[in-house]
Amino acid sequence: MKTPTKFTLSGNIVDVVNQKIFQGEIIIENDKIISIKEKSSNNNNFILPGLIDAHIHIESSMLIPSEFARLAVVHGTVATVSDPHEIANVLGINGVKFMINNGKKVPFKFYFGASSCVPATPFETSGAVLGVNEIEELMKMNEIHYLSEMMNFPGVLFQDKEVIQKLNIAKKYGKPIDGHAPGLKGNDAEKYIKAGISTDHECFTIEEALDKIKYGMKIQIREGSAAKNFEELIPLMDKYCDNLMFCSDDKHPNDLVKGHINQLVKRAVEKGNNPLKVLKVCTYNPVKHYNLDVGLLQKGDKADFIIVDDLKTMNVLSTYINGIKVAENGKSNIESVKETTPNQFNTKFISESDIIIKVKSDTIKVQKALDGQLITECLSVNAKIENGKVISDIENDILKMVVMNRYQQAPPAINFVNNFGLKKGAIASNVAHDSHNIIAVGTNDKDIVNAINLLIEHKGGVSLVNRDENIILPLPVAGIMSNKDCYKIAEQYDRIDKKAKQLGSKLNAPYMTLSFMALLVIPELKLSDKGLFDVNKFEFTSLFV
Repeated sequence: MKTPTKFTLSGNIVDVVNQKIFQGEIIIENDKIISIKEKSSNNNNFILPGLIDAHIHIESSMLIPSEFARLAVVHGTVATVSDPHEIANVLGINGVKFMINNGKKVPFKFYFGASSCVPATPFETSGAVLGVNEIEELMKMNEIHYLSEMMNFPGVLFQDKEVIQKLNIAKKYGKPIDGHAPGLKGNDAEKYIKAGISTDHECFTIEEALDKIKYGMKIQIREGSAAKNFEELIPLMDKYCDNLMFCSDDKHPNDLVKGHINQLVKRAVEKGNNPLKVLKVCTYNPVKHYNLDVGLLQKGDKADFIIVDDLKTMNVLSTYINGIKVAENGKSNIESVKETTPNQFNTKFISESDIIIKVKSDTIKVQKALDGQLITECLSVNAKIENGKVISDIENDILKMVVMNRYQQAPPAINFVNNFGLKKGAIASNVAHDSHNIIAVGTNDKDIVNAINLLIEHKGGVSLVNRDENIILPLPVAGIMSNKDCYKIAEQYDRIDKKAKQLGSKLNAPYMTLSFMALLVIPELKLSDKGLFDVNKFEFTSLFV
């Protein structure tokens, strides 16, 4: 793609800065807007600033940044505020630099942060550690724009020395600090925010969001492939649009093919919200909060904008970044780039004998997965026992789950989970937040083991096994991303996702939901490679009651 020298566009110009819409003409020269003036136009299309995802882990799309960009621009996204937390847990600083360098190879605006909690807790095994020295090294880089989500909110509240040092480094370099404090309210929320933490994408009730807004925090309304808080939080739009941003957090490739932030704009407008307020949330607000070099359709700005047919339908006709037309009529103009596959995978095949659970009690603790949420519930249920062993109870939807260390040889951790709904077979993945060890759930030990061994054989991916049926989507970059064509990966993922649902799962996103069953910073009961974890007490617990 070549940078245009000079061209003119006309239509309905959406000015989010001054909150008005007018017919006019825009002149673009090279990468900037050199003129905007009101002028009658026969063109009924709308020209508006490009959309921004204010918090996303690119890795969860299973695509490297350059391939993510190819899909995102089709939907009018021109920039992302991206936490490389996932690859940092696998490859450390080198992983973060991989994301930055790959993102530079395409015309898209990636704004990466320094991941503040790697590993997220000391109760799991990660492939790397980002301590105070590593955060300092990252924060010195011009390519690092903020301190990523501070998950360790107890560390903030209780003045943990390392946590406070990391916050102070961000302040030293004048870079914003993102938050992550699900359920935090009242005095604790106030203390957390006063420590310098300015955003949160984890609110799952409107009361929680209002409490945090009261203390000066920006709320990122999240709608991802698994966690969906849009419907709960969108009523904030009318009175609090200045305090809001849109984000997806985690977006699987098949969902990204269908849409991105444009979907949230459409849904918000359909609910009767003022389009100018809605668009301010996903353009102006993130640009100002994170000091992004993204144009807002003002004279002298970078030529980052989109053309849509209507503000209600939000059908994106074309997308421009720095004056380059990167997408048109549903087709990406960004070409694929060749990329390497850095990885870290050091474990051996397992057998069924490795995941046997001998009976210690008739009652067990079970994680209940909740569709569309990262939180789980803790249930106490009667164990299904056969020959002195606890096994999956398909009839009552109590299925065995395994988390296995990918970085070194270690015994698998095992518990049981409810609400996955599988009637046969097993699914497994290396996309397992936050340390990206191997995670699997299934109806029988043979299929669970085979699904895990498929991942070990390919050094990362997502898999499905049902007797003689073995499916694998390899993810060779850090075991969590592919360097292949984004459309092909989306198609392959869509196929395996549908297969999982054919096994009986009623979850909207079975693999994405599975990926959060090992996320120890979100209540209530989770499983790490080291064992079953009570998040409320922040300590390991026993499977047996």
